[in-house]
Amino acid sequence: MKLFSAQVEEGKEGKDGKPSVGPVYRNLLSKHNFPPPDPELTTSWDLFSKSANRNPGNRMLGWRKLVDGKFGPYVWKTYKEVYEEVLHIGSALRASGAEPGSRIGIYGSNCPEWIVAMEACNAHSLICVPLYDTLGPGAVNFIIDHAEVDYVFVQDKKVKELLNPDCGSSQRLKSMVCFTSLTEEQKEKAAQFGIKPFSWHEFLDMGKQNPIEIVPPQTYNVSTIMYTSGTSGDPKGVVLTHETIAFSVRGVDLFMEQFEDKMTDDDAYLSFLPLAHILDRLVEEYFFHKGASVGYYHGDLNALADDLTELKPTLFAGVPRVFERVHEGIKKGVQELNPRRRKIFDLLYKYKLAWMNWGYKNKNASPLADFLAFRKIKARLGGRVRLILSGGAPLSHEIEEFLRVTSCSFVVQGYGLTETCGPATLAFPDEMSLVGTVGSISVFNELRLEEVQEMGYNPLGNPPRGEICLRGKSVFVEYHKNPELTREVMRDGWFHTGDIGEMLPNGAVKIIDRKKNLIKLSQGEYVPLEHLENVYAITPIVEDIWIYGDSFKSFIIAVVVPHEENTKKWAYLNGHMGSFSELCHLDQLKNHILSELKLTAERNKLRGFEYVKGVILEPQPFDMERDLVTATLKKKRNHLLKYYQVQIDELYHNLPGMK
Repeated sequence: MKLFSAQVEEGKEGKDGKPSVGPVYRNLLSKHNFPPPDPELTTSWDLFSKSANRNPGNRMLGWRKLVDGKFGPYVWKTYKEVYEEVLHIGSALRASGAEPGSRIGIYGSNCPEWIVAMEACNAHSLICVPLYDTLGPGAVNFIIDHAEVDYVFVQDKKVKELLNPDCGSSQRLKSMVCFTSLTEEQKEKAAQFGIKPFSWHEFLDMGKQNPIEIVPPQTYNVSTIMYTSGTSGDPKGVVLTHETIAFSVRGVDLFMEQFEDKMTDDDAYLSFLPLAHILDRLVEEYFFHKGASVGYYHGDLNALADDLTELKPTLFAGVPRVFERVHEGIKKGVQELNPRRRKIFDLLYKYKLAWMNWGYKNKNASPLADFLAFRKIKARLGGRVRLILSGGAPLSHEIEEFLRVTSCSFVVQGYGLTETCGPATLAFPDEMSLVGTVGSISVFNELRLEEVQEMGYNPLGNPPRGEICLRGKSVFVEYHKNPELTREVMRDGWFHTGDIGEMLPNGAVKIIDRKKNLIKLSQGEYVPLEHLENVYAITPIVEDIWIYGDSFKSFIIAVVVPHEENTKKWAYLNGHMGSFSELCHLDQLKNHILSELKLTAERNKLRGFEYVKGVILEPQPFDMERDLVTATLKKKRNHLLKYYQVQIDELYHNLPGMK
């Protein structure tokens, strides 16, 4: 019996060279038909405006002011205050010449002004185009030109990049509004580009003096063109309509109604993931719909703990790298305990985990363990966190289980893309059988698996495995100005994600591979590179890892960024001196890391050809400055190969008996 999704259509064997396709799966809430939409919530504008009408005095947007060189407590704007500001900014856009359908760029870090600009677009049927805060002028230049952006809101720190002569597309802009204020020099430079510059207050005043009736969008109108950074080539503009966003939020609403612990207007969310990406955007849309509060981090990810302590959020959403750091910090603290207290911690951990595995809810599994050991960990996350959501990439089984036990809150994984407007699947809270999975298909979508012959994935096999294909109410319309790419991924009415999934007997989905990140070794074996990177990344001595395989060789190698603190501990214990960079040149460290990777491979029962046989050590993290990763930290494999090609060739040449 499938507990978390229902099979509504049989699978089919492939014919005429076509791949086999698996059964069609739906959420149990949609077993017979999709639930009807909420007639009151048909657009993204409805989500905010109806909530502002219901909750005018609720705290909506919060930020921390800099006082005497330190960031103070959160200050807030209410829903009523934000709504009035949205009307003024929308009127100013229209007074500047923007008409329904015009593209409005937003370029900068998460802040209240970002949201006000977005909602002003919604109010007047304008199209919001987030400009990447982290990709630099190259991508911004492309997006402004490709999306035909006429007006842009910009953070003060990004004005320089926008007015950079290399950003030639900026010359097409008519107006530029700074989140704060502009210097005289910046105003003069903008004027040279033919751009009319405004500070935030100047633009607000213009709107107050020129009030213009809103033009609420229709369901079919485009709400946003959200660009996703590909691992190669130019960004892709994902077109999302107002209906798409409304259905996504409505689906989360119906999902949450199943549980005893519901989200309310008393909830708070700490926003630090980029608003230019769908995960943070959809979480905020949902919070606005509920009349809840969103507080923005003060801009330093390394000091996120300070924002957590100050805001005390109830929802903490992040990507696996964030939770890996949380896990590392907790484990480090445990290691620093005296042996007796460390043993007590381990015993309490195993005791609570056992009760959770027997079906007890987190809060009831062991109140004593929570009081003695785990409440301090919850306090590090602000003390009020009830739900931790991980998305963007697979979270390791070990870290998810650890956080479920120690954080005293629900921990769930979801799976989605910009093209699916957020979560296409979502796991259930307090359900230990879902650890390591991304849960069941969302309420307004359908899922099926398609055969990938060259990788040996069969949706009609046992277990069913194949490429995840999706269709439904929250799937995107098209890639902007790219019909060829749209046709490539949208076939037979299904969006082909490129991700490989496994359908578990209980109806949950597990992400196991990526279709394109696959190479065949010389002996004919296929190696799933991304999957192996996720496995090896849990090794304590490893901060990050990129795995490479040459099809003319019979084994794989890796470029490893060592974990600096653990490396220095190893060096101290083994009598090695020098800087971190100097340690990375030691053959002894390479051999140690290889042996640690081997232990990880053995623990995870990897096959022999999936063992890493040689490593290159890199003291610097893979970064965007060297164009080695995207803004979402996905590895640019072709760029990495080009960057490390000389060392790779040398390593293959020098490995004894493996040429």
